Amino acid sequence: MLTRKQYELLVYIQKRLNETGISPSFDEMKEALHLKSKSGIHRLITGLEERGYIRRLPHKARALEILRLPENAESAGLGARSGFSPTIVSNDGYAPPPPTAVDSHNVVPLPLYGRIAAGTPIEAIRDQSTAVDVPASMLRGGDHYALEVEGDSMVDAGILDGDTVIIQRCDVAENGVVVVALVDEYEVTLKRMRRKGNSIALEPANQKYKTRIFGPDRVQVQGRLIGLIRRY
Repeated sequence: MLTRKQYELLVYIQKRLNETGISPSFDEMKEALHLKSKSGIHRLITGLEERGYIRRLPHKARALEILRLPENAESAGLGARSGFSPTIVSNDGYAPPPPTAVDSHNVVPLPLYGRIAAGTPIEAIRDQSTAVDVPASMLRGGDHYALEVEGDSMVDAGILDGDTVIIQRCDVAENGVVVVALVDEYEVTLKRMRRKGNSIALEPANQKYKTRIFGPDRVQVQGRLIGLIRRY
């Protein structure tokens, strides 16, 4: 699975190769994807290489080879979009569009508990009177709920302001997983969690934000991210 930025970069590289026969420079890629630094491009390139989409050719400057493209790359543009896009998440990477139609005969209503900060933590809103229909194929075993994302601190993980995230309820999660974390018993945030000795780090996916470190008694896991729904 690819993040949106990985997908956009892959399509951009393929377009430039088709047009010029030469892969774009890191500066050109940075400008095309509207990133602030080339370090972000390095991470995207590494991710694409690890997933088998590209290969860096040794001993050649600006030499990238496209090994494969996503199935929708030929027909899907990067311009205007409409409708809903349910996306199943592996939690170490995020699938890009294409938008997928929701089958109204095979959906499950989940409680929408309100807005969760992907930036500064906010108080959880638990309004179980509101629900969102989710494709049954997105769900795993156990209980699930939905939250609307507020903020931009997880954009590099493909989680955008206004997205609806699908959460599998749990109180324990693997290291490096994106979780709903309850901080100090009243603040809730969506971050990648890593345990470092006796501390817990809540990591953003945006260079504008800093990782926050807490003692283990200050953070409670309330669920793990398994998917998201985006309105275009």
